[in-house]
Amino acid sequence: MRPGFHAGTAIPEFGPVASAEGHMPIPAEATFSIAFDVSEAGKPGSLNRTIESAARFINMHVEAGVPREAIRIAVVAHGQASFDLTNAATYAAKHDGAANANLAAIAALLQHDVQFILCGQSAAALGIKLEQLAPGVKLALSAMTAHAQLQQQGYTLNPF
Repeated sequence: MRPGFHAGTAIPEFGPVASAEGHMPIPAEATFSIAFDVSEAGKPGSLNRTIESAARFINMHVEAGVPREAIRIAVVAHGQASFDLTNAATYAAKHDGAANANLAAIAALLQHDVQFILCGQSAAALGIKLEQLAPGVKLALSAMTAHAQLQQQGYTLNPF
């Protein structure tokens, strides 16, 4: 863990946070519906940075006093990041036997109602079948479709 960071209270095993003393206040009635877009794969055998960021978003806002139920998160993967949402065997086959470090994070985030959505166009292009997805991952027609539907549900795109 980086110096100055600590485990979050909502998801202690993922998404370490730093306290930001004097930050702008977050209104008590604030709600967050955030879509994270990820196209870059993590290094083989390591946690994808965007999946870690989704956990960090939850942890830092809960620590700042935002009720957990006021936070909705979706992670939409496409491109080479698609393999980060696959089961252990599929990931290992793609990455020379490396373990998929994303599986534990996906399972933990699913317990906090985070949605994981894979682009169906990327899956088709990369030869990823529905049965090869990590447990709990949904398949969309496309990442574009997923983002459009999430926007219609009030989600905003996280720019990081």
